[in-house]
Amino acid sequence: MESDLGHTGGQTLSDDEDNGLDDIVTEEMLWERIPETTGLERANTYYELSARIYARGQYDEALALAETARDIYTELGSVAPADGLAQAYSAIGYNLNQLKRNSEAASAMSKAVDLLRESKSPLAIDLACTLGEWCFGAKDYVKTIECMRECVQEHLVDGNESGAANDLHLIGCAHRELGNHEQSLEAFREARALFKSLKEVINVARCDQKIAHALIELGLGEEALIAAQKSLDVFVTAHDHRRETYSLLEVGKAQIITGEEQEGLDTLERVLEIATESDWKDFDFIVEIERHIAGVLRQLGRIDEADEIERRLTSVTEVTED
Repeated sequence: MESDLGHTGGQTLSDDEDNGLDDIVTEEMLWERIPETTGLERANTYYELSARIYARGQYDEALALAETARDIYTELGSVAPADGLAQAYSAIGYNLNQLKRNSEAASAMSKAVDLLRESKSPLAIDLACTLGEWCFGAKDYVKTIECMRECVQEHLVDGNESGAANDLHLIGCAHRELGNHEQSLEAFREARALFKSLKEVINVARCDQKIAHALIELGLGEEALIAAQKSLDVFVTAHDHRRETYSLLEVGKAQIITGEEQEGLDTLERVLEIATESDWKDFDFIVEIERHIAGVLRQLGRIDEADEIERRLTSVTEVTED
């Protein structure tokens, strides 16, 4: 699936005013400071060390330091600023995410978002968007939709139409994974309208490609063909060959359900040629194309050819499914 998710991030540092630490303080000095500090300063020191070690890619160690910071902030209770505990939870989340412990990462980040929203922090929206992407990556699509709906409203209130459009795009992708094609179509259409108002041509085309997919799943071939062709025109013009291939697949599928079986077969065979000759071979994508080809061959009465494709695909999917 070509989802083109857009929100990204990494463990964030608090401002020096908040953590009481100076940019010129070395990591060695921070370690030496720990036995000499207590309370809030000690928690901030652990957090700062976690952030620096995270930047080096030592996620296990950074996670342990962030968890220690969280424990101290928690023990301090109301004495500690809410943002301090939130930043510790977010640091835990980022490290867990890097360690591929996806559900734990999402749980930690969810706590950070809740704390930041309670304190009316402007950082909440960015972390909420990150949380939505993590939920999507963990295949928790229901949670993705719940999270991103709040983000849409917050972005619109802030006048950030680009942010809202990206949120809606992710909602559409989540509904698509759940097989909710009507809801997916609605989300992508809303995202498209916002992207169009911002004159973001590529993003409009990304939406058109996914709108075509939803329309095909709903059996609306004529509308799907129009949307798929629009997206294809943009990607061809932009020389975006990878996205062009995904759009071309939707064109072929739409041709088939509108009764243009031979034209659809020709298109699918063209897509297969591009996909197999490309440097970015995607085996799942290739299998999907071949399955559609087998289906249209059956419609055309070419049963033996369809059987041979499906026999080959069985050998491939035995490996990929394992």
